[in-house]
Amino acid sequence: MKEQASVKRINLAVQAEAVQRALHQALQQALSIHKRLGNPIATWKDGKVVLLQPEEIVLSSELSEHEK
Repeated sequence: MKEQASVKRINLAVQAEAVQRALHQALQQALSIHKRLGNPIATWKDGKVVLLQPEEIVLSSELSEHEK
């Protein structure tokens, strides 16, 4: 008789907040690196791809409480 492999199930709904925080932190780190190195980033604006220059990149730590 074959032994069935043990499968660990992960409930992502329970971990969604931690995943969201990790993704946000990774995004902020990538934006910060681009800004410090003087590299533009590509983003969407009004349905088109546009390049944001480093001085136009706003990090979440730079946002006012109203903008968050």
